Amino acid sequence: MNKGFTVDCIGYALFAAFVLLLMPWMVDFSGYELNSYARYLALGVVAAAVALSWGTAGILNLGQALTFGIGSYVMAMHLKLKASASQPGGMPDFMVWTNVESLPWFWEPFRSLPLTLAAGVLVPVIVAGLLGMFMFRGRITGVFVAIITLSLMLAVQLWIINEQGWTGGENGITSLAPLELFGWSVDTYSLPFYYLAAGCLLAVLALGLVLIRSKAGLVLRAIKDDAARVRFFGYDVARYETIVFSASAAMAGVAGMLYCLVLEFASPTYMGLSLSLAMVIWAAVGGRESIVAAALGGIGVNMAEGRLSDLFFDQWTLMLGVIFIAVVLFLPRGLYGLLDGAREMLSARTGAVRENAAGAGKVVPPTGVASEGKTD
Repeated sequence: MNKGFTVDCIGYALFAAFVLLLMPWMVDFSGYELNSYARYLALGVVAAAVALSWGTAGILNLGQALTFGIGSYVMAMHLKLKASASQPGGMPDFMVWTNVESLPWFWEPFRSLPLTLAAGVLVPVIVAGLLGMFMFRGRITGVFVAIITLSLMLAVQLWIINEQGWTGGENGITSLAPLELFGWSVDTYSLPFYYLAAGCLLAVLALGLVLIRSKAGLVLRAIKDDAARVRFFGYDVARYETIVFSASAAMAGVAGMLYCLVLEFASPTYMGLSLSLAMVIWAAVGGRESIVAAALGGIGVNMAEGRLSDLFFDQWTLMLGVIFIAVVLFLPRGLYGLLDGAREMLSARTGAVRENAAGAGKVVPPTGVASEGKTD
């Protein structure tokens, strides 16, 4: 446990140095580049969320984009109400166009920023908690969890598209006001906003590492290996699985709020199949066994997408697909597995050198000298 905790701390410190010191200097401090890098950080948060449930407890959530989308819509609703303050009744423009007579009751709490920030975390947690209780109390595991989470996400996406008057429908929620945070009008194309996104990412990862290295994390890793055996020892497996499933949803909710701020709108495509599957790929590339590595995978893959699309306008998706296939074939544990294997090899060689040195210092008795007590 202590050794693993030390490795996690070192990895986290290196990642923090990369995010806070190196990444900002990789750009020319132009607004567009800073906004793009803040988007990469937000997607790194959701990649870590996938790894938290998948890599720690073996729960593959193919509907992670559901809680990500909920977080983005929560933030968009608050900013849309601010932008619509001058409209009749303070109603968003798409409600006026669709002849909605009054603001729906579930929009009212989002006039408050504290309630909005709390809802961006708590609503995904509640949704994941209810779904987790249904699945894990029924001992649903494996591919069935993936199918249920994916189906629920697509059902919610369809509902959002159909409810044009309440949600903006297929167009989503656009024309948002800037976020006012402690008297600061947040400029999403500025360096302070980049550091805000970086701070959120590092805070979420720190809390995730605390969970992983706690007793609950130890139980979750045991559940991943053999849930029946953990249940035999008297642990409530369903409760632990629901906890990590909900914690993953909370992380995705934070990522969704950041993503809405970066792109300045919320769309049902945030709950789409392609984005949800991409989140799993990001975690797999970085390494689902480590939330820090998964976050790095999310950042790295999206940076590669941006660079490849600029250099190879038509062929970049094909090149990215080849990279993914190579990772799956040759690095099944992702980049984290490659580094972990190198660390184990170095540790084994160091141990062998120490054993050889210790063996060279032993006193070997001369040949032909009988040992004490030996009889013919």
